[in-house]
Order: sequence, then C-alpha cells, then structure tokens
Amino acid sequence: MLELRPNCECCDRDLPPDSHLAMICSFECTFCADCVKGVLGGRCPNCGGEFSRRPARPVGKLANNPPSPTRVLSGRPDCAARRAA
Repeated sequence: MLELRPNCECCDRDLPPDSHLAMICSFECTFCADCVKGVLGGRCPNCGGEFSRRPARPVGKLANNPPSPTRVLSGRPDCAARRAA
C-alpha cells in the first residue's frame, strides 16, 4: 500500500491524500508537479526514475488506511533554496 507522504520533498508543499499535484517514482519519492517539471527535469533525484501522478486514496478508506505523517525533505541545494523562498 502506498505511504501517501504528506509533502513535496523539494519545496515542502502540502500534498494531501487527494492531491492531483502529487507525483511519485517507483520508490514512492514524492514531489509536487511544479518541482518535477521545473527543478527536477522530470527525473527523480533519488533514484533517477520517472514520475507518475500519485493515485488519490478514496476518502472512505483513509480512516483504516491513513496517509503517512512523516515529512521527508531533500537535501539538494536547489530544493533547499525553494523552501527558503
């Protein structure tokens, strides 16, 4: 089951479980569509893989299958600069 991480690892934008802006790679690294298109150039900085839109979890399934509360942040300098802006 997908973790549904709560934020973009680059800019730290909130990405709720129903967000259509959330993009993931095959390892579930999670970024927003803006960072994927801009800063990351369409490739995951962690594994080099491609991104797909993260599926939205149906609201009725969230109580028994909650999203992850753990925020993950990239150490990339260009991502850190986006968070500081």
